[in-house]
Amino acid sequence: MAEPVVRVPDAKVALSTASVYPESTATAFEIAARLGYDGVEVMVWTDPVSQDIEALKRLSDYHQVPILAVHAPCLLITQRVWSTDPWVKLQRARAAAEELGASAVVVHPPFRWQRNYARDFVTGIWRMADETDVRFAVENMYPWRYRDREMLAYAPAWDVSNDDYRHFTVDLSHTATARTDTLAMVDRMGDRLAHVHLADGKGSNKDEHLVPGRGDQPCAELLERLARTGFDGHVVIEVNTRRAMSSAEREADLAEALAFTRLHLASSARTPRP
Repeated sequence: MAEPVVRVPDAKVALSTASVYPESTATAFEIAARLGYDGVEVMVWTDPVSQDIEALKRLSDYHQVPILAVHAPCLLITQRVWSTDPWVKLQRARAAAEELGASAVVVHPPFRWQRNYARDFVTGIWRMADETDVRFAVENMYPWRYRDREMLAYAPAWDVSNDDYRHFTVDLSHTATARTDTLAMVDRMGDRLAHVHLADGKGSNKDEHLVPGRGDQPCAELLERLARTGFDGHVVIEVNTRRAMSSAEREADLAEALAFTRLHLASSARTPRP
């Protein structure tokens, strides 16, 4: 029997519902089904459908698109979604993931002004992770910048790879904004890397979330590394399509992102010669 030429990991490629903004959560399911994504990650935000477990179940069933992950409402604009208590938000995210069959909850580190939450965050995430099979994957962020000034907005830190979490999410748009070494961060995460937000960036002060391949991040290199190491988490396309001039242009961007990911999420089955 001939040896395989390429090795493809078990990782599934999902579409973040945030990638279709300003269109709706429901639209994300439609596009994911039409383009052939393996599933979706639900960004829980101000769209009422994103907060409604029964509505999400109906969308998943109708489009035959599984929900692979739930992104807890950690953004500034979601401070009142699912309670103002951040621990309640995470409890509800976990319950939603369990009910929807999702295997991961993505969570940001606290804002520095959430002092009580930040003080107990690391131990609290461990405690919640011990109570479920759902992976709490803590996501790297970035310093906020205004002109030449830099503000550390997250606690314990925006670079979560230096803290003790069971699982991580690496976001390549965030590494671009932070102007940090992406692959070195991934090395620090090691086998605790459970989730990838795939996007690109050029080191702007703003979080760009470009289509992979349109910035300077090592998107292809990371995907090929994941293939070589047998990564079994999820790779989620989380890009900004707000500037798309039409629905067709938005869908073309998301098709390009999926094609890029599938192309590079494979590696030679033969060990290269030194």
